[in-house]
Formats: sequence, structure tokens, C-alpha cells
Amino acid sequence: MVSFLIIPSIVLLFLLFIIPIRRFLSKTRPLPPGPPGLPIIGNLHQLDTSDLSDYLWRLSKRYGPLMSLRLGHVQTLVVSSAEMAKEIMKTNDLVFCTRPALTGQKKLSYDNKDIALSPYNEYWRQMRKICTLHLFSMKQVNSFRSVREEEVFDMIDRIKTQSSMKQVVNLSDDAMVLTSNIICRVGFGKRPSAYNNRKDGTRMFELMSEFQEVLTNFYYRDHFPLMGWLDELNGSIARLEKLFKDLDEFYQEVIDEHLNQNQQNKIQDDMVDILLKLKQDYANDLTFDHVKGILMDILSGGTETSASTVVWAMTLLIKNPDSLNKAQQEVRNAVGKKGKVDEEDLDKLEYLKAVIKEALRLYPVLPLLIPRESRERCVLEGYEIPKKTLVYVNVWAVGRDPKCWERPEEFEPERFMGSSVEYKGADFEWIPFGSGRRGCPGLLLGATTVELALSNLLYSFDWGLPEGTKDIDTLKSEGTVAHKKIALQLVAKVPDIIDYKSSRHLNEAM
Repeated sequence: MVSFLIIPSIVLLFLLFIIPIRRFLSKTRPLPPGPPGLPIIGNLHQLDTSDLSDYLWRLSKRYGPLMSLRLGHVQTLVVSSAEMAKEIMKTNDLVFCTRPALTGQKKLSYDNKDIALSPYNEYWRQMRKICTLHLFSMKQVNSFRSVREEEVFDMIDRIKTQSSMKQVVNLSDDAMVLTSNIICRVGFGKRPSAYNNRKDGTRMFELMSEFQEVLTNFYYRDHFPLMGWLDELNGSIARLEKLFKDLDEFYQEVIDEHLNQNQQNKIQDDMVDILLKLKQDYANDLTFDHVKGILMDILSGGTETSASTVVWAMTLLIKNPDSLNKAQQEVRNAVGKKGKVDEEDLDKLEYLKAVIKEALRLYPVLPLLIPRESRERCVLEGYEIPKKTLVYVNVWAVGRDPKCWERPEEFEPERFMGSSVEYKGADFEWIPFGSGRRGCPGLLLGATTVELALSNLLYSFDWGLPEGTKDIDTLKSEGTVAHKKIALQLVAKVPDIIDYKSSRHLNEAM
């Protein structure tokens, strides 16, 4: 009797539960295609972190421009085409405009009190508006013109000295010193050396280098919430806390100096001055932690990215002598024997601007844009994108999208001549600085710095490879910012056709 009742009970359970579940599942859209993973860890074991953007690009050729990965418990979407980037950053920008709460980013941004890493909320909207108007407006960027020119001309003087002594020029180091000096003077009013507490003057450079490593470090708690204790065990959290303490001391030193200085003797406000004045106007919304978070954005976003762009542009020009000659002739014809390129000359340099855009297409400073996160469920191309999906836009792949670029692996600045493509991200085949609500607010400052530096390097020197060097590699480093892995070392010679004078003498004569 009991066994007789079991059979209809099982059938009833099947009808009540199994069939509705199957109907629900049949209506659920599939995730985008992607490589099969393992239980628990998903696809983590498959990632080639030595060159992640290139690895994901190659993988997308098999699985498509919308590719699913599972990194531990985190559902992840990799976007690898201009068409799909537009879907993320324009069509569905409001869905994908927030940031994930990752361990390193959250800690170093003072619990997301910056702009770049903050989630999308009312605070972010207000701070983005304030910083766009008061820190990165065209008027504000133009007000720091003298700082940019002084630092670029000083770099040219240093290289001229090396040239006269037949020394090899380490352009990777020179570019980093240049952009660090500019950003620190614009941001804090002083060069980085003024804040060094050691004789070799490397404090800030070491902090920024450590920042890039720790920010992108793998933290177990981001992918396996129950295994966060492993971050304590392997020292990751201790390293993060130490860096945060060191950076906080540095930021506080800068703030204290500005609070205690005599403002009447200042010729021009720097960005810390502006932020401290804004803090008085927005006392309830802007704390010192917010100021420090924004300082983190200014330092990390302005130094390495501009330096990397200058180095990659010079690398590609050296590897393509015809383009190098064309760019130099344009600059020298436009400037004549003036002895330097100033910012008034930049609008005349169409080919130079094309060189920079082509360098950023092939070697974007952020090959994987800062990750986004979906705020709600979404459907893309018929695929289900769950809420809180981590989204990476692979700019490295987008710049090589064959649907947008002919001969995408070739360096051809001419493709940008007469083109309407601009830095703001409206053209999704070229988005080195992102697009939409999360586009880079400081791109005008960065672009002007790169154009001024590169034009003066091309105007002031003839460039060649050191003796015994036949070619230059194009390997890129690991990390958020794609630097040239091996430093760019070149030989600089002052050309006979230019009546070159020291920039210091030029400034004195003006």
C-alpha cells in the first residue's frame, strides 16, 4: 500500500515542481559564450596575466565580442568590439556606469570617496560636476600653460646636455619625470622632489609604483567571499594597509602645507588650493578624505598615462622612419627657428596629433578600462547580463577591430588625417579614455601635455638607436597602465638646421 502511494506522489511532485522549473529555465536567456570553467574557481586558472588584454583579445576571436567569464563567484563580461563598446557605454550607459567594490580600489580611494572609482550615486554626480567645472575645465587647464611649457623646456635642456656628452637618453625616465613634475606642480604647487624625505628623491615615484601594483593585486575576498582570511595570511592586506598609511601621510603633508601657507604670496592657486576652498563651500559633503581621494585620482591618472603615451609614440616613430621624418618636418616647418614649440603652435600640427591618436589606438595606456559593474539585469544581443556583472571593455581589442580599421596591426597615422575622431569618446572605434558618464575628466590636461612634449622632442632633436641596437621591442608591462616593458633608450642629436638655444635663455629674452 505504501509503495503504491509513492509512485503517484513522485509523479505529482514532478508535475508541481519540475515542469514549472523547466518552463522557467526555457524562458531564461543564455549568458554570452565563453570558455568552460571549473567548479568553484571558474576561469581564473586560465587567465594569462602577463598580458591580459592581449590574451582576452585572442580569446574573443573564438567566443565573440561579448564573452562571459566566471572569476570565482563573480560573473564577468569582456567587451572586445566597437559595436559592443557602444552598447555598454552609450546605449546602456546608465546600466553599466557604476564601479565594483573591489578591495584594493575601495581602500586606496578612501572608501570610494574619489571620482574614478566611486560607485554611481548622487555624491559621484556632484563631485564629477564640481571637478569638471573647477579642476579640469578648459580655462583651468589653460591657466597652467606656463607650468607645462617650463617643464617641457627643462626636459629638452637636460636631453641637450646628455646629447653634448654623447650619452644615451633614457626617454622612459625622462617622460616620467616630466609628467610627474607637471602633475605635482599643477596639483600641489611643487615638484615631487619637494616632498621627498630621502636623498635620492624617489619617495613619490616609489609610492606611485607600489600603488599600481597593490591596486590591481589579486584579493581572494573579491572572488571567494568566504576565503578572505587568505588575504590576511599571505600578507596582501598588510601590504595594502601599509601603502594606504604611507599615501595618507603624503596627502596629509601636502594638505597641511597648504593650510599653513601664506596665500597672499601665491601667484596662482593649485588644485589643492581649489579643493580646500571648495571644502569650505561644501562643508557637509566634502571632507578631507574626499580631498585625499581626489588627490589620488590626480596623481595616479595624470602621471603614468601621459608618460606612457609619449614613450609609445616615440617608439612607433623610431620603428617607422617615414612617419618620423614626416612628423619632424611638420613641426619644424610650423615653428621655424623659434627654438621651441609652445602651446600656440599645437593647432598647426595635424600630423603630430594623428601620430598620437594612432599610438593610442595600438598601445592604449589602459588596455582594459577601469572595470564597470551592471546596476541591474540587462539583455545584450539576446544574451542575459545579470545584475552585478563585472564588465571589462578591452580597448586593446577595440583598437584592432577589423570591422573598424584596415590593416589594424599597422602603424598608419594617416588614417586619422582629416578624421573627426576626438578624445571625448563619441567614436567607439577609438576610446582610449573611455566614454559616457565614466569618460576621463582630465583628458584635456593629458592630451595637451603629450602634444607639447612630443612636438618639442621632435623639433629639438634627430633621434636614432644606440650603437649596436638594431630594433626596439614593443613588449608592454603588466598592470593597469601599459608602459613599455623595457625602457626606451635612444641617441639624441641637435640638428644643424635649428638655431637651438637653451629654453632658459629663450625665457629670459621674452
